[in-house]
Amino acid sequence: MLRLDRIEDLPGLKRVAPQRSTQRLVLAALAAAAWPPLLITLLVWPPENWASGVDTDWRLVLLVLGLIAAPVGLWLLRQTHARVGRPSTRLGVVCRFMVFGGLLAAGVQTLIAVIMSLLSVAASQSLIQGLGAMETTLLIFGVAGLPLAVLVGVSYALWAGLCVAFIAFAPAPVVKDRMGLMQNGAG
Repeated sequence: MLRLDRIEDLPGLKRVAPQRSTQRLVLAALAAAAWPPLLITLLVWPPENWASGVDTDWRLVLLVLGLIAAPVGLWLLRQTHARVGRPSTRLGVVCRFMVFGGLLAAGVQTLIAVIMSLLSVAASQSLIQGLGAMETTLLIFGVAGLPLAVLVGVSYALWAGLCVAFIAFAPAPVVKDRMGLMQNGAG
């Protein structure tokens, strides 16, 4: 039976360090971008419009965004870990991905709402029609779409964080406190 006497014994709280292997980093980035619900829906319901533009399938946009954000997030995480030593646990890696994935999703959805509202104003024939089109577009893409985008972004980032935490990070070696100088007496 597993005992949980210390907080370090809880799952995900063992110390980890980034692996040096390039293959592991590439595998982690590809696995992070390959969110299962996205891939399954692309296989079951293939996109009707593969071309880039306003009518591009949102799943393709999300996949491209994941293929860009996962390696960039992994690189930033490794840079932060090299500089300050954090995150030092798998749970910390997953939490960082989830927070910044949610923020990225909110930012991208806000940008999409602004762009779509400007396109709707440009397509209108009068000032009043333009204001109405802008209001409707902001309500649809901004007010209604933002919570859904954040939900999808955090879910995608949870998957990406788990992939990165278990593929690109390995348990850190235990450091012995030979001189009694460590603050918490771990070791």
